[in-house]
Amino acid sequence: MNNKIQHIVVLGGGAAGWLSAGLLAAEHPKQKVTLIESANIAISGVGEGTWPSMRNTLKRIGIEEIDFIRHCDASFKQGSKFINWRNINIGENYYHPFMTPEGYLETDLHAYWQHHASTQKYADAVNMQSFVCQAALAPKQLHTPEYAAVTNYGYHLDAGKFATFLKHHCVEKLNVHHIIDDVIEVKNSHDDYIHSLTTIKHGDIDGDLFIDCTGARARLIGEHYGATLITQEHILFNNSAIAAHLPYNDNQQEIASATLSTAQPHGWIWDIGLPSRRGIGYTYSDKYCDEQTAVNTLKSYAALSVGEQVAEQIQTRKLSFIPGYRTQFWVKNCVAVGMSQGFIEPLEASALAMVELSISMLSEQMPQNRTHMDLLAKRFNERFSYRWQRVIDFLKLHYILSERDDSQYWRDIKKPSSIPTRLNELLAIWQYQPPSRFDLIENEEVFPSASYQYVLYGMGFHTQNTTAKNAFNNAKAGQYFYQQNREKIAKYLQGLPTNRALLNQLLNNKA
Repeated sequence: MNNKIQHIVVLGGGAAGWLSAGLLAAEHPKQKVTLIESANIAISGVGEGTWPSMRNTLKRIGIEEIDFIRHCDASFKQGSKFINWRNINIGENYYHPFMTPEGYLETDLHAYWQHHASTQKYADAVNMQSFVCQAALAPKQLHTPEYAAVTNYGYHLDAGKFATFLKHHCVEKLNVHHIIDDVIEVKNSHDDYIHSLTTIKHGDIDGDLFIDCTGARARLIGEHYGATLITQEHILFNNSAIAAHLPYNDNQQEIASATLSTAQPHGWIWDIGLPSRRGIGYTYSDKYCDEQTAVNTLKSYAALSVGEQVAEQIQTRKLSFIPGYRTQFWVKNCVAVGMSQGFIEPLEASALAMVELSISMLSEQMPQNRTHMDLLAKRFNERFSYRWQRVIDFLKLHYILSERDDSQYWRDIKKPSSIPTRLNELLAIWQYQPPSRFDLIENEEVFPSASYQYVLYGMGFHTQNTTAKNAFNNAKAGQYFYQQNREKIAKYLQGLPTNRALLNQLLNNKA
């Protein structure tokens, strides 16, 4: 019964499937990896933003950065800019950059900011990356080594091209066996572990470990093993999106260094800059807004930058989802990765990051046999249940701090009854002290305490001024790091090229 893991079967393609197959094949070359995908199921094509962790993932899979950029229409992302989330005043915005504030773990920067620099936006006072983003600058220079950085960065990318690029790399470089077929039956052994997947053309595909990347359908973890979805619509209301591609006014227009997130009466609009186009979309709740109103809202947003004539002609598509996560993510010899595990909403681009966290943990803790597998499954389920709850807390934070009162949507989403208990308790604590490492204690938090500070103080949350005098609340240290940040702003604004310029240089050099 202590079967060794010799054959890993990934069911489902897309970014989740091919990232899973790629990392497992790259780091476990002695094991056979097979990916089965249907020719009849289209890739969702969303998830155009990544976290900085994607750099390490691509490197582990053996992908050269320039090849990824070229084939996936990728650009550099250094954070998110939130527009009109706090209120509807013209010009209201704040940044959640990818970089931790200068000196964050060495002194109470929030206390220094309150006492000495509160006329500035919090992110501007403690981190230079918001200035880099405002100037649409790149995170590095031409001769910086691949995946290295001057400022921390992830990517914006074309999700469809990304999946295709990963597929070719996995099949051609990592010997992943690719089967295009439909699964019509899942067969268990006598102990309820999956023994094989029955396909129409290729018959039974035997395996020892099965990765469910079938999206929201959750063919294995949900349909076969009955791990139900714990819906979160009572906390985070959005369940629909209208997506579209938007052309630039000219092919040398600057590429935004951050995801633009603009709040709307019934949700928010994302705006992602790629080298060849922009990707925009309106995430909303269909309980407060009908589809046509959502389409009109998105086209009105687009018209502000490309004009009414171009905006009216853009092709839109509707996406629907149920925000939630599974009761279990690993059952017997089946592990869910991607949307089969859960999905909340596009805010803060956590979807691909959760894929990376899942396959990284699986790859680094690959079970040696069934006994080992059962122990790891328990740990995996506990860890990811915690992570999904923290994603929900962090996303909810953006909404409940808003001063907006321009629709029933905003009035309802801020009601105390919709706020998770743990988040409510943290908000009570944060009235007296800023978020810190004591609030989030896992070794790999999805969102660290610095991220909570960026959102809290970007949204105008007030923490009482501290009068404590201790090693961590040191005005001299605060002044030192504040000055260091001022000097870096001047240096980086002068020394870094624009996103567009660097991408042009990299692509021309490679050609």
